[in-house]
Amino acid sequence: MKKILLSLILLISALSAAELHVANSFKDSVAKAENSEKPILFIVSRHTCRYCVILEKNTLSNAQVIDRLNKDFITYIAYTDDGDMFPDEYWRPGTPAIWFLDDQGRAISEPLMGAIDAANLLKVLDIVDKRFKKQKKMDKYNYTRSKL
Repeated sequence: MKKILLSLILLISALSAAELHVANSFKDSVAKAENSEKPILFIVSRHTCRYCVILEKNTLSNAQVIDRLNKDFITYIAYTDDGDMFPDEYWRPGTPAIWFLDDQGRAISEPLMGAIDAANLLKVLDIVDKRFKKQKKMDKYNYTRSKL
């Protein structure tokens, strides 16, 4: 009986740990990114978009993706059909639009358009994370040099 109870507790804790942490708004995502010095994964989505649903069900529910995003990124998903607000420069005439932003809310690159599978998203997250960390180091170095 103890083994069954322990197994049930472990299963429940594992399931609850596999939840993607999503900011409440664009403004909230930038504030969290500034405080944590993490890049932002910002997705413009719609509930009625076939590829948006595929992205959420297949990619954003993947345990490795969830773990990586929760650890190294601030995530925010804006649903245009819910009227979620975000800066106009991030609007594109298609969804999903997957943006990578710095901790000030500025675009690191042009968006990825459409659904991307988990394996490829993980590769992109590696690239973005390395680029972001390199830029933060350069910013700190330039700031220190400018004070001399």
